[in-house]
Amino acid sequence: MTLDPSRNIVTVTDVAFQRGERTILTGINWRVQSGERWVVLGPNGGGKSTLLKLLALVEHPSSGTIDVLGERLGRMDVRAMRRRIGYASQGFSDQLRLDLTAEDIVVTAINAALEPWWHSYSEQQRAQARRCLNRMGVGSRAEQRFGSLSSGERQRVLVARTLMTSPDLVVLDEPFVGLDLLAREDLVDALHGLTGDRALSALVMVTHHLEEVPSGVTHVLGVRDAKICFEGPIEKAFSNEVLSEIFGCELEVHRGVDGRFSARARR
Repeated sequence: MTLDPSRNIVTVTDVAFQRGERTILTGINWRVQSGERWVVLGPNGGGKSTLLKLLALVEHPSSGTIDVLGERLGRMDVRAMRRRIGYASQGFSDQLRLDLTAEDIVVTAINAALEPWWHSYSEQQRAQARRCLNRMGVGSRAEQRFGSLSSGERQRVLVARTLMTSPDLVVLDEPFVGLDLLAREDLVDALHGLTGDRALSALVMVTHHLEEVPSGVTHVLGVRDAKICFEGPIEKAFSNEVLSEIFGCELEVHRGVDGRFSARARR
């Protein structure tokens, strides 16, 4: 598949989001184009997860407009559009029944459902679910109950679910949360394969740690205090000055021989 770099996958225009008296996002203007892979960075409470919920059509903005895959939120069939977006978050994981199998969790993405008994699934569809699990390195866990899997395996099952409908956009909100070192490295490797998939138009993910950014990420969005504080190519973002501004503290950035980054606070 040849990607059209001029195609806008997401356009966020003057968006604000409020919950009660609290302003979570304000003045957000952002564009994601075909072929781009974004990581959203920033301190806790800055609005990153809320921004991803807006992209995944889970929330609606308090003001402003959001266009996703050529359609505007508020004028689209949200349920149909969600099938074109692969979304995974810890909050979503908490909604899943723990005695469902990994295969069931992945195949239900076809209908944006949480339970397999609401719909019937063909053997071809279940075979596709198993291929997605294989791609994330958990194919051998297809018949295991979700609750019996390790934290790292659960996260890879959730990412596999995002791929079930061959989406145009994949949105991953903190996929590394709660993982130990080995599980983190396994997921980084799996996401490296995903960032390099030219059949995927765009990917956006949130993380807090530079070590978790897979190779293949092209752009960085810095979100702090409800606003965008940086937007640009990853080569410009991963510097002491820019990352210190994003996180609001003095950081030293290091790049390993494998090309992976890390950061430490200056003492």
